[in-house]
This record gives sequence, structure tokens and C-alpha cells, in this order.
Amino acid sequence: MTIISLKRAAVSILSLVLLAGLVGEARAQNPTPVEMVDGLNAVFGKHPHTRAGHAKGFCVSGNFTPATDAASLSKAPQFTKPVPLLGRFSLGGGNPQAPDNAKGNPKGLALRFDLGDGATSDFVMISAPVFLAKTPALFLELLQAIASGDPEKPKAFFGAHPESTRQGAWLNARPVPASYAGVNYFGVHTFTLTNADGEQKIVKLKVIPKAGEEGLTDEEAEAKGPTFLEAELMERLGKGPVAFDLVAILGQDGDNTDDPTVIWEEEGRTKAPLGMIEIDALAPNEKCNAITFLPGNLPEGTAGPANDPIFAMRSPAYLVSFSRRTVPAP
Repeated sequence: MTIISLKRAAVSILSLVLLAGLVGEARAQNPTPVEMVDGLNAVFGKHPHTRAGHAKGFCVSGNFTPATDAASLSKAPQFTKPVPLLGRFSLGGGNPQAPDNAKGNPKGLALRFDLGDGATSDFVMISAPVFLAKTPALFLELLQAIASGDPEKPKAFFGAHPESTRQGAWLNARPVPASYAGVNYFGVHTFTLTNADGEQKIVKLKVIPKAGEEGLTDEEAEAKGPTFLEAELMERLGKGPVAFDLVAILGQDGDNTDDPTVIWEEEGRTKAPLGMIEIDALAPNEKCNAITFLPGNLPEGTAGPANDPIFAMRSPAYLVSFSRRTVPAP
């Protein structure tokens, strides 16, 4: 698909998405994708040709090789054969100058699997196992509290919604990553994997660096400065591919499956290998800028949660952001 046709498709999809949002629940209960992107812009500013979220990042390429038994969990094409992939490492938030050495800002890893014949599939992950809010309305309320400039408003929000403190607590309890290749990444939502026999498993996804977790002391992070991560990965790739394991953390009876602020404790859970991600090169940023990685872009055999309102909002909001940064206004 050409960039032009992709843009046209995005505009068509966006129109349907916005219409669905407008005729859905009341606006107070279900903010529209436009309102969500406006909320991010109010906090971080509007930056031309830049994503509203995870604004700072760079593009990479590589391959995915499924684990031997991956197809027993999912019939999705990337779990039945090796496929090329395009990826993007990033920092959370909408500031394109965000400092790499800030402890509380999650790192991001977005992956697009090339399934052949123009078909693709995406996974969008961050370096914490939870999201900031359990509904779009609450996330927008938090953004508006931050944008107000009144420090008492975010404080009051977190006091009323302690579940929204979990992501920050997770990140601040861990060192600043020394490399994008040395940190775990999580899909904060639950997924249903279905194999060719129709057997289903509820899982969460995790990406584990082959190099192990690599962190910096506060002093080392300060010395590194705000722009070291891309150069560090470039140097690392000069010595060979960077590899990660993709695993499925299997659900248990009683697990919450629709609230992305809930952490599944991993102790005692089965972790099933799904395959190996190999990043072998930086890719031109134009390749990632010409697309948007969509959490809902999933093939048969891999389904997102049916009742998670944050998951339902993410792809439509990403398309709003995509249209603003790539499609000229009429």
C-alpha cells in the first residue's frame, strides 16, 4: 500500500470511527478520539508532523521467528512462520524533546509484523505492566488536571484514583534503562489467543530482552544526559542484532481482563514462549512516520479485550493523531 492510499484509508476509517464515537455513549461517559488527542496536545503542545503520544522515537527493522510451540496457542500468521517486522522505540508523552534519562517516563516498543500480501499485525507495548487510567473519561480528566497548571488538581486526581499511581510507582521503583535493548516491555491489556483447533487462552504479552535488564544509577543517568538512547542502540547494533523474547503470561481464574491499571503478578504463572524478536538495523524514520501502529490491528487468532474501554479508544485516537500529522487540512 502506498503512503497516499494509506492516508486515504486512514481518513475513511477515521470518519467511521468519529461517527461511531458521536452516536455512542454520552460524551461525558465516552470522550471522542478527537477529545483524547486534544487532551494530550493541551499537556504537551502541538508539534507539526509529530505523534500526539510517544512523540520522541526512532524506527528500526528486523525479523520475528515464532517459537516451536507458538502455533499451539495462536493461529495468527506470525506464530506459524518467520516474518519481517518494522518497529519503533519511543518515550511516553507528547514532547518530542523528552529527556531519555527521566525515570518516570515509560519507554515504548511498537511492532508491525509483515504477514505478506499487504497484511500486517501490530503490538504496542510499554515498559510498565499497567496504563495510567482505567477508562478514557478518567484519562482525559487526568490530562485536563495536568494541563490546568494547578499542581493541586493532579494531586487530587491521584488521591481519588489510586489505581492511576501504579504506573508511576512501577517506573520510579526501577532504574532508568541504560538501553532500549535492556528493558522489559508489556502489553498492558489482556488478549485472547486462539489456535487452529479453536482452543483459547487469555494472556498478557511481555517482551524480555535477551541481554537482560540494564539500568543506570541516578548519577549515571544524569551523566548520560537527555539524548543518549538512539546513539546507544546504534552502537549496539553495530556489533550485531538486538534480540528479545516474546512470551505469553497465561491467565488464571478470577483475573481481571478489562482494567489496564490492574497488574497480573507473575509469580506462579505459566509463561509460554511465542517467539524471538531480532532488531538488526535502524530504519528510515519516514517508514514509521508514514504509518500508525494500531493496538487493534490484530489478525485472526489474536484478539484484544472485548470490554476494556481504554483498548477500544486507543486505535481511534491514534488515527486522529495520524490524520493530523500526515493529512493536510482541507
